[in-house]
Amino acid sequence: MPLTETMSDTEAGVLARGLVRRAAGVGLLGGLVAFVFARIFAEPLIQQAIDYEAGRDEARAVLAAAAGEAVEPEGPEIFSRVLQANLGIGTGVVLFGLAVGCFFGVAYCLAWGRAGRVSARRLSLLVAGGGFLLLYLVPFLKYPANPPAIGNSDTIAQRAGLYGVMVVACVVFGAGALWLGHRLAPRFGNWNATLLAGLAFVVLIGIVMALLPPLGSLSANAGQVGPALTETPQPLRDPSGAIVFPGFDPDLLFYFRLYSVIAQALLWGVIGVAFAPLAERLLERGRATEEGESLIAG
Repeated sequence: MPLTETMSDTEAGVLARGLVRRAAGVGLLGGLVAFVFARIFAEPLIQQAIDYEAGRDEARAVLAAAAGEAVEPEGPEIFSRVLQANLGIGTGVVLFGLAVGCFFGVAYCLAWGRAGRVSARRLSLLVAGGGFLLLYLVPFLKYPANPPAIGNSDTIAQRAGLYGVMVVACVVFGAGALWLGHRLAPRFGNWNATLLAGLAFVVLIGIVMALLPPLGSLSANAGQVGPALTETPQPLRDPSGAIVFPGFDPDLLFYFRLYSVIAQALLWGVIGVAFAPLAERLLERGRATEEGESLIAG
């Protein structure tokens, strides 16, 4: 049953706060695990992307100077790469894990008792899996993560807005799929209802993906990417059409995106697995307390 249906508001509030605090703690742990993975596997790729960007800028400056155009001076480095690769990324990922953990804890409290006869441990895994799917993996399919050197600085706001639209659509349609599955279950059974609700989600989110533009088609990229419709740098050519600097390495891009998915899977996986026994013990303790009070009252 939902937390507030079998206990007082005060008891439910205390239990919910306990769940969210534990979720925040495992979120920090998940963020730390994700950072360690990213530091070992993704950070070297980020450095390669930065080196590529620097080399491309130099080649572009040479072409501009040869054409008699003004060359903009390179800006100063505010933070060193050592600081960015360790303290910067580490702090960002761990704090992100904390935020994800808090969100997960709230979602778990809302789902407990409303997801049917699901154990506390299994519900933890289901909520974590759903969060990974709706908040990261599905939006990633439309707008995947990119390393430095990929992306036009003039499209940052547009890219953030489009990604936000994808996330909101996933959350809304995901919630709608849960509602639809619940409504269809008495008529079609849990398995068939789940399949029908999942199919509805896939169709709706597929329509959204089809309607949202590819990044290369944004107005700021007009005339820069050609028919590729991507912000991934293509080979840099001189006025004669000869390639003076190669396009971005596709293998580097593939592995960066792969490691990004793995890092997120680790974050959500650690949260789901580590939270499961903590939630079970806390809920059992709350249930035992409630039963004891009922016996005393009786």
